[in-house]
Amino acid sequence: MKTIKSQWVTIAGVFGIIATTTLTALSQTVPGLTIAATGTNQLFISITNGISTNNYDLYWTPVLANQNYPWTVAGVGTPGQTNFTVSKTASPSGFYKVLVDDNTIPLWEAADPNNQSAGILSVFIDSPTNGAVLQ
Repeated sequence: MKTIKSQWVTIAGVFGIIATTTLTALSQTVPGLTIAATGTNQLFISITNGISTNNYDLYWTPVLANQNYPWTVAGVGTPGQTNFTVSKTASPSGFYKVLVDDNTIPLWEAADPNNQSAGILSVFIDSPTNGAVLQ
C-alpha cells in the first residue's frame, strides 16, 4: 500500500511542476511592435514588453515575401533598447520587424547580417605589394 501511495505522490508532484511551468510560461506577455508618426518625416517604433537584457535589431522592407526586396537593417539596438526613431523621407511606406540579436557580433562587423553564423567580416588585401596606397 505504501508503494502505491508513494507513486501517487510522485505523479502528483510531477503534474504540479508541469502545471506551474505551463502557467508561468503562459502568463508572460509576448513582445509587440508599435509604430507612430512623430512628425512629417519620422517614425517612432517601440517594442512593447521587451526584455531589458536583449539586443534588438530593426529591419525594414518595402514589399513582403519578395526576394527582390530583402529585409534591410533600419536600426541596431543597444542592450535593453526598445525604442527606435527612423526617417521615412527615403521610404514613405514599408514593413518593419524586430529581431533579437542573440550573438556577440554587432551587425556592422557581421560577414552577412542576415546569417549570424557567417561570423565576423575579415578583409585581406594581397595586392598591390609594392607599398602603393589604395583609395
